[in-house]
Order: sequence, then C-alpha cells, then structure tokens
Amino acid sequence: MQEEQKFRYLQRARLKRTLRRGLLLLLLGVLVYGVFALIYATHTFYKVRRNYAVILEDLSGERRVVDQVGWHWRLPFFTRIELEVPLMNQELYLGGDSEPQRIVSRGNVALWTSAMLTYRIRDLERWGIENKNARELLQTDFDGIVKDVMQRHPVDDLISDRERIKEDIFRALKQRAINEGGPNIESKYGIEVVSFVLRDTRFGDKLAQASEEKKRRELIAEAENYAADQEASRTRKLYAAYSEAIAQMRASLGLKPDDTAALFAFLNQQKWATAYEKNQAGQNTFVLNNTGTNPPVVLPAAAPSETPPPPPAKQE
Repeated sequence: MQEEQKFRYLQRARLKRTLRRGLLLLLLGVLVYGVFALIYATHTFYKVRRNYAVILEDLSGERRVVDQVGWHWRLPFFTRIELEVPLMNQELYLGGDSEPQRIVSRGNVALWTSAMLTYRIRDLERWGIENKNARELLQTDFDGIVKDVMQRHPVDDLISDRERIKEDIFRALKQRAINEGGPNIESKYGIEVVSFVLRDTRFGDKLAQASEEKKRRELIAEAENYAADQEASRTRKLYAAYSEAIAQMRASLGLKPDDTAALFAFLNQQKWATAYEKNQAGQNTFVLNNTGTNPPVVLPAAAPSETPPPPPAKQE
C-alpha cells in the first residue's frame, strides 16, 4: 500500500515538473518572438532590395540615402526610415488616373484623352531629399506641360496627327523648361523621362454623334450635287444633239436663214404628231400641214350617247 502511494506521488511530481518546464519554454518562446517582433516593427534591422533605395533620417536630423543591397541596422527610436524609393521604370498617368481626361483644344472644342509617362529615378539626393512629396509635384508639372502642348493644336490635329503631337510632348518633357529660365522636369526631380504615350484621343459622345450627322449630311449633299451634275451633263448633250440634228436638216434641205419660221413650224407639227401617237385615247388631234403658224386644234371627245328625257306633259 505504501509502495503504491509512493509511486503515485512520484508520478504527480514528474507531471508537475514537466508542466512547469513546458510553461517556461512557452514563456521563453513568447518572449523571443516579442523581441523579434519589436525589432521588426521598429525596423532596427531592415533590408534594401535590388533596384530599391532607402532614405534614412538620423538622430541629428541628417538625411542620407542607403542604396547598398542587403541587410542594415539602425538605432531604434533614434533614427527612422523616411522613404523607400523604387529605382525601376515607373508610370505616371495624365490627371493621376488611367481613365480619359477632358481636354479643351484650340477653338474651344472638348475631347477626351489619356496619356502615360514612363520615368526612372536617377538622382536620389534630388528626388528624395531636395523635393518633398516629389511624385505629387511631378504629377502637377507633367499635367501642365501636356495640357499646354495639346491645347495649342486644333482638334483635327489632335485626332488625325497623334504621332506628331506625341513627339512634341515628349520633346517638351525632355527639354523644355517648366518656366522661362527655370529647370526642366529631369533636372528638377533627378529623373530620366523614358517614354510618353498617348493612349486614347476621342470626341465626347454628343460631339461624336454631331460629327456623324454632319458627315451624313455632307454625303447626301455630295450625292445630290453629283446627280445635278449628271442631269446638267445629260441636258447639255441632248441640246448638242438637237442642235447638230437641226443643223444637218438645214444643210440637207438647203434652208436659208429666212426659212427658220417654216422649219420651226414643221418641228412643231412633228411634236404634236408624236404626242398624238403616244396618247390616242379620249381625244382627236388634227395637224394642219401648212407653212403658216396656225396652232393645232384639239377637239374633245364626244360624250356617250344617251336617250334624252321626254318633254314634260302640258297641263290642261
């Protein structure tokens, strides 16, 4: 009996010792994890990735660029990481949005356009230290230059001559000073302008409908003018043929200028004869063949015969 109680006590003691050791290990693990989490949260140790750089502010207020790839350390709470800067090609959209923006061209015609600038940071000192909120400042200058160039051109050039407009904007971004006597975009922000693309240039929906209606009316007017020209050409040809036929008739008959009245009388009789042959129903046409200018006589058709009503009887 005593041996059994002693064994039971030993088992309990072993279990308590195991639980205490497990609890101590758990607390130690939580403490170690907390230390590493605190170090990570405060970025005491930080990593600089390839094609990235870090701008670090020291306790004295000095700001410096760290661009060496790998792990680095700093004093927690006395220094801070101010900015992480990507060094790869970056995009910047017109108006800060990839959706089309409203532009007013020369002549106060509104259209919608979207554009994208690709740039790369070359001078971290100028980008991250000399400029505060450099990307927002670059966005403002970029929008201003693009709109200045596009609003100098009429709407026809912006739609049909996009390639030339695109090259003009690219040269302005690369070379033109933001203000007279001032720096251009590249020297101001320490960047390199890689490319510029006009992604879309189009009219608004209402203006596009009006343009389509204008084109439709122009096509209709052009078709009507063409039909009028054809009719005029046909009339001129017909007149020339008649003139040539009359001239040949005068030559074959040996008519003199004094016989013009007799010729026109003959042609008039032929006209009425042709009309009679084409429409013989309901009329009688008599053509008087003489050299005078008596007009043709047309008699109306006789009414159908009907039996006349008897006279009224005399009342006595």
